[in-house]
Amino acid sequence: MSKPTQTPDLTGAFRDRLGRKPSPITMPGYRRGEAPANKGRRRAPEPLTGAEIAAIIAQTSRRGHAGARDRALIVVLWRCGLRISEALNLKIRDVDLDRLFLRVRHGKGDRDRIVGIDPKAADELRSWLERRERITGVGTTGYVFCTISKPGAGGRMGAPQFRSKLKLLAERAEIERDVHPHQFRHTHATELSYEGQPIAVIRDQLGHRFLSTTELYLARIAPNRRLQAIRDRPDFNL
Repeated sequence: MSKPTQTPDLTGAFRDRLGRKPSPITMPGYRRGEAPANKGRRRAPEPLTGAEIAAIIAQTSRRGHAGARDRALIVVLWRCGLRISEALNLKIRDVDLDRLFLRVRHGKGDRDRIVGIDPKAADELRSWLERRERITGVGTTGYVFCTISKPGAGGRMGAPQFRSKLKLLAERAEIERDVHPHQFRHTHATELSYEGQPIAVIRDQLGHRFLSTTELYLARIAPNRRLQAIRDRPDFNL
């Protein structure tokens, strides 16, 4: 078996004005060649509640650029149901807030799709994009959820970086369970189901190829119809 590729230590080449090294998690190639820590494990689907999401968002900074970016990213994951890779691959050209949609290019199975975004979520994303334009070195093209620290401002934000930050935000919000990006997708699907949206709408929003995939997905994370059917059964006599 071949050994994992060793990622060179580049932190010494990227020091800030005070001579401090950046965190390795922010550097290119972080953990390249290593198996994911959760490889082989399946997380039980566990949607978040609206109160939990509000508590997480409340922990983001209201002053710094990173807080605005992270807040918008959480809202897009939650209200659009994107996979974390799809959200981080979004570019400015893929966003149409006037017509309230995002274009996902090369989603799972290398499929493109159009994803709807509601007006309030669009306002949060618009706020970040307006702020993004004012960040020196980032520019007006490129990735929506870009890196903002120099050097390398404007590059693609890494998923490990966001997962670590999300875990920290959840801990600060005193949420006593693991929180990961895919839970926002679970939450989105659950909310659409509770709102009575047709399963075909949910399928297309999530980017599933087959309706049966969406049915199984909802059966695992949003069994509301089955549970309600049992609750509504006629009384029995003893």
